[in-house]
Amino acid sequence: MYEYFEGKIMEKNPAYMVLDCNGIGYLLNISINTFDKLPATGNCKLYAHQAIREDAHVLYGFADPEERSVFRDLISVSGVGAATARVMLSSLSPADIQQCIVNGDVARLKAVKGIGEKTAQRIIVDLKNKIGMPSSPSGGYSPTAFGGAHNNLRNEALNALETLGFVRNAAEKAIDKIMREKGNSITLEELVKMVLKNF
Repeated sequence: MYEYFEGKIMEKNPAYMVLDCNGIGYLLNISINTFDKLPATGNCKLYAHQAIREDAHVLYGFADPEERSVFRDLISVSGVGAATARVMLSSLSPADIQQCIVNGDVARLKAVKGIGEKTAQRIIVDLKNKIGMPSSPSGGYSPTAFGGAHNNLRNEALNALETLGFVRNAAEKAIDKIMREKGNSITLEELVKMVLKNF
């Protein structure tokens, strides 16, 4: 079992990161929450979770142990897989998810793509006694500027959303709508987050 990976960032986008750890490149799937917290270049440390399936061994990376803990709690719920948990952590912060569970906020969990009412209720019932109230409210969003032309921004966002399970045509429409409203000044992570919230 891997505990963490520490190395040089070779590639970073809202869906995954590639870390060079002593000459070995590891691809770790990440959430928007983790993407926001990590630098664009240089070295970083990702806390790891390895999902072993019949057809693949998949690595997930997290900016801190708290997010990984919430991820592991979510995937312990019947009907919530790793992909769904990652979308949840891309739509809500770990502290927000904890608050939804503690407060029984079915409506807010249902607003996440792929979460129906029964799944939201199951998450709350299964985890309410397991997850305590977060020690502090989630922090404000601090966007990181992401350079590139309009088309590059659009394509990066589209690739990230497809990786998160969105249908291409629907994702394109959502991206185009937001970019018309916000213009080219919007950052990549802002764009992906807005699509996740408004899809």
